[in-house]
Amino acid sequence: MPTTYTMPMELLARKLDSCAELTDSDRAAVLGLSHTVRALPARHDIVRFGERPGQCCLVLQGWVSRYAALSEGERQILSFYIAGDMPDLQSLHLHRMDHHLATLTACTIAFVTHDELHRVFRHQPNLIGIFWRDTLIDGAHYRERITSLGRRQALGRVAHLFCELYLRQRAMGLTSGLSCPLAPKQAELADALGLTSVHLNRVLRTLRTRGLVTLGGGVLTIEDWDELAAVAEFDPTFLHQTGYRTPASEPAETV
Repeated sequence: MPTTYTMPMELLARKLDSCAELTDSDRAAVLGLSHTVRALPARHDIVRFGERPGQCCLVLQGWVSRYAALSEGERQILSFYIAGDMPDLQSLHLHRMDHHLATLTACTIAFVTHDELHRVFRHQPNLIGIFWRDTLIDGAHYRERITSLGRRQALGRVAHLFCELYLRQRAMGLTSGLSCPLAPKQAELADALGLTSVHLNRVLRTLRTRGLVTLGGGVLTIEDWDELAAVAEFDPTFLHQTGYRTPASEPAETV
């Protein structure tokens, strides 16, 4: 299912293209970013609370989460990140981390130093606004998540997250028809949605019984986009994707 890229920074260029319009010179500057690539195991902290990172990470393969940890060992997963996402751009200006960033699965990560990003911004100032837009859209995701946690019932929360994760992966070429990877385990989804694993299991069973989704083998298939979106009261505006198309208009494919 995942699209193959010959250069790591092609993923970043595609992600930025999904929410802005890169000029040829913008694209060349992004593709030319110096970086190092590391393979990291699952459940590995990339950056921890209180640290002062000197680099930003780009997810090349796998899934990453942002989370907050409480003193008694409980956690709240704040965000999920997929290939093409650069989840810690804020560390360019917020010098001390106020959360943890960790791999959910085995991941391949590219690291770009802050000095390298500042160098590129000096030579290609148009990119400052484009990267800023990316962080603002990340903030829009947070506003939707707060709305879900505060006001949506459990069924709507889960449906909304599934719609979001599908559309974000579609923009990166990681979907097939109405199917997409779903790497988070049930306990991790529960931590993101403010539900117990037992409650989440009941919600997933309801979605299956109503014929809205199929889950299996780490793959989510949306069987009825219109109905799932209605249950979620899902409006894709917060994703700010260029060239958005309604998924229901796409022909069904098998993974």
